Amino acid sequence: MTPITPITPLTPFTPLVLIHGHPFDRTMWTPQIEEFSATRQVIAPDLRGYGTSPLAPDTVTPLSRFAQDIEALLDESKVESCVLGGLSMGGQIVMECCARFPERVRGVVLADTFPAPETPEGHVARNTMADRLLDEGMGGYADEVLEKMVAPYADAGVKAHVHRMMTATDPRGAAAALRGRALRPDYRPLLTRLTVPALVVVGADDEFTPVADAEAMHAALPDSTLQVIERSAHMPNLERPTKFNRALADFLAARIDTAA
Repeated sequence: MTPITPITPLTPFTPLVLIHGHPFDRTMWTPQIEEFSATRQVIAPDLRGYGTSPLAPDTVTPLSRFAQDIEALLDESKVESCVLGGLSMGGQIVMECCARFPERVRGVVLADTFPAPETPEGHVARNTMADRLLDEGMGGYADEVLEKMVAPYADAGVKAHVHRMMTATDPRGAAAALRGRALRPDYRPLLTRLTVPALVVVGADDEFTPVADAEAMHAALPDSTLQVIERSAHMPNLERPTKFNRALADFLAARIDTAA
């Protein structure tokens, strides 16, 4: 994977690892990297098959494979423990990481995501979409979903950034991730056992993962804070970065850094 790892001064604060969603890349976290890299190590990788990371030969990339990559990146970066944050598919990868190496996770940020396994209908839909992306490329899909990824009233520059990320993604990497995501396990039991602090964030107008999904995660987690970001959809970190960053900063200051 290709990470963004800004050079930061030595700091006692816990490193922050940010995992992007589908079909995006590490630049979706630009406002958070700019905000938090002055005070702590921030690692934001391109997942395999996305951005500038190499395309794997596999036609199916399960979430467990992404989690293995994150673990290897932590080893390479000599990060013993961290706060893991992810949006949408990235949030599900965070949950998989918690299952795989819980001893390294100091806290989690679950943004616009959900823990339930795929339904039979969803399994068919994801594989059908994977076939379509391989046949047609990313352009038509990006046009169709843009104003669900971000709200119709989102800033034009944000829309352009999101559309650019989607159309730049290699269809083969996106299709492999879709097929792997269709096979994901049920993370709901995991959430009930996750005792580290958690921040659950959701855009108030998110259609993909509505507020009710975030409320259910908040209720299941033993130690969590819920933040609903008004006037945003599936990507509040880009649509309302000031509010998202404030929620994240408050969480880190109150629940993570004070325990360091």
